[in-house]
Parts: sequence; structure tokens; C-alpha cells
Amino acid sequence: MKIVAILLMSIFLAANGCEDLKDTTIHYNAHSRGMYLDIEVKDGAVSVVNQRKGTPKTAKLSQDDQKELGALVKAIELETIPDMKSPSEARFYDGAAIATLTVTQGEEAYESQAFDHGQPPAKLKVLVDKLLTFVPAE
Repeated sequence: MKIVAILLMSIFLAANGCEDLKDTTIHYNAHSRGMYLDIEVKDGAVSVVNQRKGTPKTAKLSQDDQKELGALVKAIELETIPDMKSPSEARFYDGAAIATLTVTQGEEAYESQAFDHGQPPAKLKVLVDKLLTFVPAE
């Protein structure tokens, strides 16, 4: 009977997306001469550093945020991330900070090409926008 209960609980948890971010790390970095931002989502927590050599501010993610991030990552064909093109080029003349996004699942890391902070490739926009919601207001 205990085995049946454990199996049912495992199926229920998997169906509800509780393990969507298991073994997944999401890392967003944006920087320029006057700006620095580093966001990392890992093990159910988010860590934000918004100045060079700053102390990370870490917070536990809610179940809703974890589910949403898991769904956003699943919606992206991770293998295509390195080939995604930036929609703008303001970073070339200091018009925008240089940003990158890396999604690591298990041993495999998928890193984007550099893009303008605030103007990610279209297929990454929703995920990047969600990550930016974790940055505390100053």
C-alpha cells in the first residue's frame, strides 16, 4: 500500500511541475561601464547582484515562480539558444549594456550570443523579462 501511495505522489508532483527546474540553472548577466547586473536561479532560489563586487541578495522562489520559470524554459528549444540573433545592436556603441543568458541542464550549458540588455532575442524575451522581475527596486 505504501508503494502505491509513493507512486501516486510521484506522479502527482511530476504532473504539477514541481521538478521543472530540477538540475537547471538559469544565469543572466548584463554589464556596461556604469552598470552591472547578475541574476542566477538555482535550487529553488534566486540570487541577484546589482553592482560589481556586490553582495548577492538571495531569496527563495515561490512554487508559482518555479513552475512559471520551468514552463518558460521548457518552451525554449535549448539547443537553439547559441544561434539566436539579437534584434538590436546598441551595445556596439555603448547604447545598451551587453547581456547574455545561459541555461544549464545537468552537464549541458546553452549560452546565448551577446545581446542588448532589455532587447533579448524574441524567443528569450519572456524568460528574460521574468528574471528581471526578481531585481529588487533601489
